[in-house]
Amino acid sequence: MRASGFQPIKLPPSVWERDDMRESLKNRDIAGLFRLVAKYGGISQVRIASATEIAQPRVNKIFNGTAGPIEELAVFERIATGLGLPDHARMLLGLAPLDIASPTGDLDDEHQEQTEELTARLEAAAAVDDTMVMILRTDTNNLRLQDRRLGSVAIADKMHAQMAQIERAHRHAVRPRIRTQLAHLLAETASLAGWQAINTVALNDAWNHYERAKSAAREAEDAAVLAYVSGEQAYVLMDLGRPAEAAELLQHIHATHRDRVPARLRTWLAAAEAEAAATLGDEDACRRALDQAALVLPEGDGDPDMPYLSINVHHFARWRGSCLLRFGDPSTVEDLRSSLAGMDGTYNRAEAGVRCDLGHALLAAGEPEAAQPHIQRAKQLATMTGCRRQRRRIEELSRAVNRALGR
Repeated sequence: MRASGFQPIKLPPSVWERDDMRESLKNRDIAGLFRLVAKYGGISQVRIASATEIAQPRVNKIFNGTAGPIEELAVFERIATGLGLPDHARMLLGLAPLDIASPTGDLDDEHQEQTEELTARLEAAAAVDDTMVMILRTDTNNLRLQDRRLGSVAIADKMHAQMAQIERAHRHAVRPRIRTQLAHLLAETASLAGWQAINTVALNDAWNHYERAKSAAREAEDAAVLAYVSGEQAYVLMDLGRPAEAAELLQHIHATHRDRVPARLRTWLAAAEAEAAATLGDEDACRRALDQAALVLPEGDGDPDMPYLSINVHHFARWRGSCLLRFGDPSTVEDLRSSLAGMDGTYNRAEAGVRCDLGHALLAAGEPEAAQPHIQRAKQLATMTGCRRQRRRIEELSRAVNRALGR
């Protein structure tokens, strides 16, 4: 017997025959499925959560389109059972029918429909050429720029649509060269989605995005992208309070790929190692990694073949200051001021981080009044970009400044 206080949901059979319902099931669009169940059955989110055994906050995120994709077969089974899907609806969702002894006349129609659907998707993917890949890549780059300025919340719908379009094209691409290009682009785009999820503290979603990115990077056989997305995944571990595992992962990535990736990426990997070491309180390892990062940092702001990676002398100064801040290094304030002075105004979330670090450093130096305007500005930027990850730290710093000022 189910532990739920509600009975399994039962909708009129006609609901499952609707074109919009069938389309949601075929695409495994669970957000669309839940909305249609709510619309045509008058079913609340709380009841859907109870019937499907999915936590209500996650059901709310699914409704709002902010949850990551559902991939586990067991979860699809719980959804099908809880919503009372008839066998033909279960098969549209990609699940086996419950009544395997049922007449097969309907199955013939269903199999024909699947054949037609696959043919249509293959033909649509065949229309993707070099120009179309370039357009999709430009769209991802534009989303990256918007994310830096506006944050992930402002572009969530666009990001979801972009991921879906690239994944659909990649899944049905047949020509090897185009498929490889799409795999490369999927890795970059999923990595961006992963970093956005980290900043909204949706860490399980972030982990899944990075797993998808790594798989695509391996198919593309691109060592640089694989090293980068694997390195970013280490930040999920750090935010989960598992810095030792993050450090081990980053060291493995660096050792495995350092001779196969560009110098700018080697700088990024070494700086990430330094951050993990700083989180662990290992000052010697942190300084060694920072020295290694500085040694290989090339001139300029970025490389055209790595649009996902931006690190120059100012970004590195920010990183160095953020790491050494933990050890009371007196050069931290100047590093962070240098970084802030060199920012071009398009990295709003990054600026919030710099101002957080600078406020923290000034507070540690006994200058709470000087720290206060930086923390206030960081709060404005974090609110604008929707970065929950930064807002938590800003709230702690604000309380510390108020205590220091006797408020």
